[in-house]
This record gives sequence, C-alpha cells and structure tokens, in this order.
Amino acid sequence: MELMTLEEAALFLKKSPAQMRWMRHAGTGPRSAKVGGRVMFRKSDVLAWIDAQFEAEAS
Repeated sequence: MELMTLEEAALFLKKSPAQMRWMRHAGTGPRSAKVGGRVMFRKSDVLAWIDAQFEAEAS
C-alpha cells in the first residue's frame, strides 16, 4: 500500500494543497486519514476517486 502526503496527492491531482484541504473539509475529495498526525491518502483511494469522477460524468 502506497501512502501519499497531502502535498503529494495535490501534485498528483494537479490541485493546490489549499484546494485539497478544502475538498477534504467539504468531503468531496479522495478518502484520507491522519497517520502519525499527518493527513495521508492511499494512492489506491486517490485513483478510485479519479475513476468515480469519470463515472459521474458518464451518467
């Protein structure tokens, strides 16, 4: 399992860290959790979130 920091996930999704924090606050971004006091994302959750965005556009 590969973990990504908020900054790494933002770079991967071409978003700013502030946008990622807002998406996390609003509940509209990929699943995340605090691990050792830091917000972390599983790469598999980020990829699943991207797939869900494409599925939502198709319907």
